[in-house]
Formats: sequence, structure tokens, C-alpha cells
Amino acid sequence: MAIRKAEPYKIKMVEPIKLIPRKERDKKIKEVGYNQFALKAEDIYIDLLTDSGTGAMSDYQWAGIMMGDESYAGSRNYYNLEKSVQDIIGYKYFVPTHQGRGAENVLFPIMIKEKGQYVLSNMHFDTTKAHVELKGGRAVNLVIEEAFDTETEHPFKGNFDLGKLEGFIKEKGVENCAFIIVTITCNSVGGQPVSMENIKGVKKIADQYGLKVIFDAARFAENAYFIKKREVGYENKQIVDIIREMFSYGDGLTMSAKKDGIVNMGGMIAIKEDEELYTISRSMVVPIEGFPTYGGLTGRDMEALARGLREVVEEDYLESRIGQIEYLGQRLIDAGIPIQRPVGGHAVFVDCKKFCPQIPYNQFPAQAVCVELYKEAGVRAVEIGSFLLGRDPETGEQLESPMELLRLTIPRRVYTYNHMDVVADALIEIWKKRETLKGFEFTYEPEVLRHFTAKLKPIE
Repeated sequence: MAIRKAEPYKIKMVEPIKLIPRKERDKKIKEVGYNQFALKAEDIYIDLLTDSGTGAMSDYQWAGIMMGDESYAGSRNYYNLEKSVQDIIGYKYFVPTHQGRGAENVLFPIMIKEKGQYVLSNMHFDTTKAHVELKGGRAVNLVIEEAFDTETEHPFKGNFDLGKLEGFIKEKGVENCAFIIVTITCNSVGGQPVSMENIKGVKKIADQYGLKVIFDAARFAENAYFIKKREVGYENKQIVDIIREMFSYGDGLTMSAKKDGIVNMGGMIAIKEDEELYTISRSMVVPIEGFPTYGGLTGRDMEALARGLREVVEEDYLESRIGQIEYLGQRLIDAGIPIQRPVGGHAVFVDCKKFCPQIPYNQFPAQAVCVELYKEAGVRAVEIGSFLLGRDPETGEQLESPMELLRLTIPRRVYTYNHMDVVADALIEIWKKRETLKGFEFTYEPEVLRHFTAKLKPIE
């Protein structure tokens, strides 16, 4: 019998959670327009909305909090963070920001030279796509087709389709392409990794056409772990060496450090060696985020991040984290529930096109399962599908997402296997009555990033 390894940490402090009664849950979700983002945290039992900023920091990170240097300029914590970035990522320059979208807000206007230029990615996440479009660019996704078949066991479903990438550049003209974003891991197709071979291929095409490669590096360590476990030639390499090789094929990155930085707030721009791009980015941070040596962060935030970047590359931590997610995924697979396979790095993604095929894309099947999961067990998850995707910016027509996914996002070092069992048991109960689920329509729909604040009602 396989022996399960225990978590590579012990619990030092706990926070009470409470499951409110079913009647109250039904009332709460209705009052907020069936949008899980609007629920109060105190009304959630197990919160799987996101892994962004929701992880538990270590005693070493908390000790660093007490060493915060809150000098406006030149904080020692900035220089500690700079050293971590250079040691782990291997880039010469970096600029802190308050989080990932702050980094995008600074960098993208610099790199999108003309309105209408294309930004090419394996798959843009929602805020990344929004920042591209707000800056006048057009987001294009070029992930491999296998990513959209949840039953296919492809080891690197986050990969670019390299043929489509080069074909698009040729068809549209390189002058109409701003830059390339490599999202690691690729969140919108199920937290799926990108192989080293594929990253090299992207860089080769980029160099051929004179385009810069920018990583969306929110989950860089998890991507490196998958490379070590799944890609031939990397099985004996250290995680930090894989990370440095990955980033060597790029020109820069934006990072929401609230994921693999294991902090509650933080982000950055890092640039490999382009001093001009760094200088412009550094100057643009000032009016948008703050002085270049704090960039919207306190000194204590920067110290926690400097330490978190060093902890996230520890293999026993990564093995434990991804093992917990694999456990939840396997429980759902064993129950016959369709999920994106293989299980990704930060979440389990339920295929709601197959879960409730009676609900069409424009009535948001994954949102229906999301609402029912809260009613069933007080578990908050999130829709990654047509509700999130939104409308065509030119025609206003509802876009159809290639996948309708319910994301069960696991915070780092927060929940136990017992919590995973509660989630699995609840979804299995919903699976048994899935034919009764109904779709939703808007009662309020904002124009940008609508899924955060929209209000809905069930379709009778």
C-alpha cells in the first residue's frame, strides 16, 4: 500500500471556521445576486475562490514581518527582495508592485505601441486580458487543442501551438504584434503546465520575428515542479535550476506574488537585461504604484515575499501542495465527475459542459454548479467559463468559452485532507442531482471584468 507523506510543516495557529445552516446559505447567495464574490467571508465554510493571497505564511515569513523597514526610499527589505529575485529568477532588474495587475498596468502600456496590436499568449487570464484591452491591445490565445479536451491526459496542456503562433505572426504581420505572454502555469485551461521544450520553441519564434517574451509568472514554481516530474531530462535537476532555465528564455515577467510568492499581497515586474525597458518601467511605477523601492508595498510585505520566494522552491513543499490537489481530483474522478485531466497545479477544474449539459453556455453552467456547491456545503469556488470570458469588445455579443469550468482553488498551507473530503462529498451529492440544475441570467452587468460584481438570477 502506498504511504501518504504528511505535510512538511506543523500547525502553530488556527482560525475558527463555521458552517452556517442551509436555509441561511440559500438566503445569503440570493441576497448577493448569486455571485460568490459578493458573499461575506464569515459566511463561507471552506473558501476555494482563489489561491491568490489566501495562503498561510511560515514562521520565518512572520518573523520577517517584524523586521519591516518602512523607509519611503531605499528600504533594506527592497534589497533583500532584489537578492531573492536575482538568486531564484536570474533576472538583473526588478520593480515591486502591489500585485500582478499593478505590474500589468505599468508594463503593458509601454509594450503596446499602437492601438489594435495583438498580444499573443497560450491563454490570457481574465485580468491580463482586461489590461491588454484597456491599453488598446487585442488578446489572442494560441494554446494547443488538447487543452480543451478534459479527458485527454496530455502532460503539458498549457503549451503554445507553435504552428499557430508563427502562422498568426505571418498572417497579421509582426508590426501588428506587440509581444508574447507565456502564462505559467496556464490557469484558464486548468492550471496546466508549459514544457521547457515548448518555452524554448516560443523563444525561437520570438527571436526570429524580433518580439519580446514576457512571462505571466504567478505560478512559476508549480510549473517547474511539473517539468521535473513530467519532462525527460529534468527528473534529476533542482527546482531552482529549472526555474532559472525557464526564465532564461524570456525577456521579462509580471508576477502576482500572491500565488507562488506565498504572501497575502505583492507583485513585481522583473526584466532580464533590457536596461531601457527597466528604466521606463521604473519611472512609470512612480505615478501608478509608488516609489520604485516600494512600489505599493510596505517594507514588511517585501520581506515576507523575499522569504516566500525562497520557500516556494523547496521540493517537499511543492510535492505536498500538488499532492493535496491530486487527492481531491482523484476523489472526483473515482466518483465519475468529469474534470480537467491530468490535475493541474493549484486547483481542480470540473468540466461543467459535461456536468450539466442541459445548461447552454450563455446561461453559465459552471456558475450554476458554483452556486449549488455553496448551498450544499458552504464551499465557495469560482466559474472559469463564459461568465468570466464576457462579451466581444467590438460587437457586444456574448462570447462562448471553449470550456465551462468550475475551479476549486486550493490555498497554500491552509486546509487539510479532511477539508478536501468535505468538498468532494458535496460535489458528489450535486452530481447525483445534476439534471435539476438551471442556468442564470443577468440583473446587473458591468462592462469590465463583470464576473467580480455582476448580479444574476436563476432562469425559471
